[in-house]
Amino acid sequence: MFKKTSLYRFMLPVAALLLPAMAVHADDDTPQMRAQAAVRVLNEIEQAPDKSIPSDLLRDAKAIAVIPDVLKVGFVFGGRRGEGLVSVKSPDGTWSNPSFISFGGGSVGFQIGVSSTDVILVFRTQRGVDSIVNGKFTIGADASAAAGPVGRTASAATDQQLKAEIYSYSRARGLFAGVALDGSVLKIDQDANAAVYGAGITPRRIFEGGVSNVSPDVVKFRDTLEEYTSR
Repeated sequence: MFKKTSLYRFMLPVAALLLPAMAVHADDDTPQMRAQAAVRVLNEIEQAPDKSIPSDLLRDAKAIAVIPDVLKVGFVFGGRRGEGLVSVKSPDGTWSNPSFISFGGGSVGFQIGVSSTDVILVFRTQRGVDSIVNGKFTIGADASAAAGPVGRTASAATDQQLKAEIYSYSRARGLFAGVALDGSVLKIDQDANAAVYGAGITPRRIFEGGVSNVSPDVVKFRDTLEEYTSR
């Protein structure tokens, strides 16, 4: 009989070949291309209001992260990796310039294949925002998370969803739904921030409006988010 240990020994070399694809995928995009992709995701979701994030959740959000084309690779040992942007809501109710972020996580179990999804995180509390400013946090550990409700309003949200500090969503092949992402890690992408805003610029300075001469592609993300959440 083919033992489980033999199966794992067979699969591990294959996993070693698949997982580097995640690094190649992440290195292909410039920060400007990443901003353009995030704008595309927002525009495409906005076109189907009955199957998107409830408008009242967006209006009350403290921060929103958009991570386009998150690559998930699996062969027994799996992982996901993506790069995107996050903006926080300023005290006057407007959205900040975005900080660039990386997103990743691993998993173990029987799984095989490569897939790409768009991920959106809606932060509902200041604690989640503070975690972003500090540079790194783990979803579900540093802030509670739940698959978010979908539709025009959040009235159908469950008790568990209403207690969550972060609502998480994914979109693949045109299908949009809440998704559980516990264990995934969100980190500030210092290299991308330096390329766009200059060396030594902190996330706090970006969020508080202390940057200038921002790339039009990056400004477009902020403006699209403003339009999307004000409806």
